[in-house]
Amino acid sequence: MSTRYIAIDPGANGALAFQPAGRPAVVVHLTRTTPPLDALRDAIAGAERAVAYVEQVGGFIGKPQPGSAMFKFGQNFGFWLGLLAALEVRTLLVRPQTWQRGLAGSSLRGPERKRALRDEAARRFAASGLRVTLDNCDALLLLDYAQRQGGAL
Repeated sequence: MSTRYIAIDPGANGALAFQPAGRPAVVVHLTRTTPPLDALRDAIAGAERAVAYVEQVGGFIGKPQPGSAMFKFGQNFGFWLGLLAALEVRTLLVRPQTWQRGLAGSSLRGPERKRALRDEAARRFAASGLRVTLDNCDALLLLDYAQRQGGAL
């Protein structure tokens, strides 16, 4: 049975990424394009089995944030978990430190780190012809991690 892996970066500028069998990866920016439910339905459409890898966010995102920002961040995370549960998609939570382990630039800090992750995602998904951005690189690299971990399920 083939499995379709779905990767979700639940941040405010996050994205959803998946790769249909035998086709290039698809990435959807979640705040500027398709509504989240539609994006998730597209991701699981036609799949025999779907497994979602969701970045497990915590209360700290690299720099101090006001409580209202952290509440919104957590609310978005919970929203994704609710959608996945409602559509009965198996969900695995993955800490950023786990999926970023061994990636080029993972030892950097701040904007340099994010640019290095974007460049790494662009290298890994060059054949897909995707426009890799700072907003979608985490979802793409999480998808790459999910595909590499797939045999462990």
